[in-house]
Amino acid sequence: MPRFKPYNYDQDAMVVINYQDQIQPGTFEYAVHYLIEHKLDLSVFHPRYRNDDTGRLAYDPAILLKIILFAYSKGITSSREMQWCCETNILFKALSCDTVPHFTTLAAFVSKHADEIEALFEQVLLVCDEQGLLGNELFAIDGCKMPSNAAKEWSGTFRELGEKRGKLRRLIRHHLQEHHERDEAETEAELDRDIRQAKTILSLDESLDKVDRFLKTNRPRKGRGKRNTEVKSNITDNDSAKMTTSKGTIQGYNGVATVDKKHQIIIDAQAFGEGQEHHTLAPVLETVEARYQRLGINEAIYENGTIVTADTGFANEANMQYLHERRINGYVPDNRFRSRDPKFAQQKDKYGKRHQNRPATGWKKTIPASEFQFDPVKLTCICPAGESLTYRSQREAENGKIRVHFEGRLLQCRHCPKKHRCMHNPASANHRNGSGRQVSFTIENKRLPNYTDWMKHRVDSQQGKAVYSHRMSVVEPVFGNIGTTKGLNRFSLRGKKKVQGQWQLYCLVHNIEKLANYGRMAA
Repeated sequence: MPRFKPYNYDQDAMVVINYQDQIQPGTFEYAVHYLIEHKLDLSVFHPRYRNDDTGRLAYDPAILLKIILFAYSKGITSSREMQWCCETNILFKALSCDTVPHFTTLAAFVSKHADEIEALFEQVLLVCDEQGLLGNELFAIDGCKMPSNAAKEWSGTFRELGEKRGKLRRLIRHHLQEHHERDEAETEAELDRDIRQAKTILSLDESLDKVDRFLKTNRPRKGRGKRNTEVKSNITDNDSAKMTTSKGTIQGYNGVATVDKKHQIIIDAQAFGEGQEHHTLAPVLETVEARYQRLGINEAIYENGTIVTADTGFANEANMQYLHERRINGYVPDNRFRSRDPKFAQQKDKYGKRHQNRPATGWKKTIPASEFQFDPVKLTCICPAGESLTYRSQREAENGKIRVHFEGRLLQCRHCPKKHRCMHNPASANHRNGSGRQVSFTIENKRLPNYTDWMKHRVDSQQGKAVYSHRMSVVEPVFGNIGTTKGLNRFSLRGKKKVQGQWQLYCLVHNIEKLANYGRMAA
């Protein structure tokens, strides 16, 4: 019979741990510890404290920063989990010197120090420059859309929120009426049901007050586009926005980062509560220029030939004009630059067309717009059933052509015998807020060359293609490291300023990791 060494759980042991030995050079925790202890000036946090003469002793910002940054590097954003790690994890104990800040202290530190976090971000950037990690040769700008601490179910235009308020009132009246009808409960089961219904009424009443208070104290949000139409507001966090991503529609923020090519150091990080990226290019470039001047890194970064690249989401006429007038060496392609490149001419034949294996359910082929009678002179349109469609608008596309939009009248489409072949969703014609068939046509627009044509010429040139080919390899791995490797894929705060502070902390984790891997940290 085999013999084993005995063991006994019912015993105590004293383990001597040296905290300095746990923080080994070459690791992320060592880089955080060394930066905070020897390189960074944390006096920017001191004005927040008011306990010089009286009051309880506060946790040192150095300790809180080490805990938070190390936790973020492990994908931990919950302050309760950070507190638990300080109680159980030896590395957290070493960084915090065996202190255990309450989770509310950790959460308040992140949410209340957005300005100080930005100052800290700039100090780390200055350390990166001192250690030769900035090349200032090429900057790549892109956005990373992340969910925030707000539900998209509480989003809508003011008209939609008003309808939601009316629906909640009707539900409350319905439950109250049922409650009064069963006011005299005869059995215990009916009494329990009345209690549950009373809780439902209270919950609905709270939701009604929430919607009503928001509509009375806020104004509709307006978009930044030419049409200046209303965009959806959010009751929980009105700075956030509904955004369409590859993983579906989210309620959140767009974290825009500017990345230096040499070692993929993030030189600017800002959060915007809008899915469209057009209006973010100029503020980002101006922030980078002002920061470089303030830190003494470069007094005229764009005049020295630094290349700026951004993807098609930043391309519009206003941005192209801005780059041209500021003489910024920028490369921002339009969304059709691939189709103009001969190298991509056979791409569909080689790799197959997109959505070629689309399932038959939920998708059908409708009557094409070519079967509609369109008169570009009179701007009229006749549908295959002989009915006139209503002219809606015309807008200029990026290719310089005009797109004219028409929409069928709801009453016409509702009773049309061809609606099942003409509309993707014929049932929408039966709804009060539905719409008829919509079609659009392209007409030529003879115009003079504009700034978009200037950028097309730059991007389509051999030099432009060579320069722009670096964009993806510079900025996309950064988002992959933050969102996938580190697991920092959502914001836990509300409000643009607080979210921007958290986004800069996420980017700080990335930059400090670069310092740990490529910097000259003292042993």
